[in-house]
This record gives sequence, structure tokens and C-alpha cells, in this order.
Amino acid sequence: MLGQLATFPNLAPWYASLAKPPFNPPNWVFGPVWTTLYVLMCFAAFRIHRLAPSPDRRRALTLFYVQLALNAAGSWMFFAAHSPQFGLINIIPQLILVIATVVAFVRLDRIAGIAIAPLAFWVGFATLLNASVWWLNR
Repeated sequence: MLGQLATFPNLAPWYASLAKPPFNPPNWVFGPVWTTLYVLMCFAAFRIHRLAPSPDRRRALTLFYVQLALNAAGSWMFFAAHSPQFGLINIIPQLILVIATVVAFVRLDRIAGIAIAPLAFWVGFATLLNASVWWLNR
């Protein structure tokens, strides 16, 4: 949600002026998608938090919170800094951490892993979109 503070003020005119690939969704899609993903992330993290403490649980939650921090930082790097390149520098390790989080969650709680899996697909799509915007505007 912190990312919204960086995103909204920069949608127009900066983001609107960028060349975008044909598969770029309309701006209104991002709000409902991220809201749904955050609900699923909260549900998944809740399920992992309620498990007995263990090194695997600690590792899974560390991955979760680090990818969440990168997620928030990504909006600032892309939108507030007006830099698709900085966004790309952020989102590639973010995608790796999201995938690692999904794997760690599945190993501990299958339902939690399934709940957070859509995040990996969306961040994968966002990585492709970010790379395309960077390429078209370099």
C-alpha cells in the first residue's frame, strides 16, 4: 500500500507519456489485482504464522517479508524515481524471492502456498511489462 503513494501522483503525466507494449493493461486493472493479491498474501502469511516455530517457518517468513519490502520499494524506484530501469533492477530479484516464498510456503502449508502462487504469476507478468517499458523508452 505504501507503493500507492509513489504510483498515483506519477500516473499522469509521467507514466501516461511512456511508450508501452500492446499487452499493457489499463490502469484500472492494477487496483483490483493488487487488492486481491494482498488479501491472498495476508491469508497465506497468517497460515504460516500460526504454525509452530521452526527454522523452515522462519526462512519462509523471512522470504515473505523481504519480497514484500522489495514490492513496496519497486513502486518508488519505478514511479517516484521516474525510472523503468530502477524498477527492473528491483523486480528481477523480487520475482526470484516471490517464487522462493511460494516454494517455502507450499512445503509448510499447501493452502498457503496455493494462496500466494498468483503473486508469482502477477510479478512475472509485471517483470515482462517493466522490461518492455524500459526497452521501449531507453
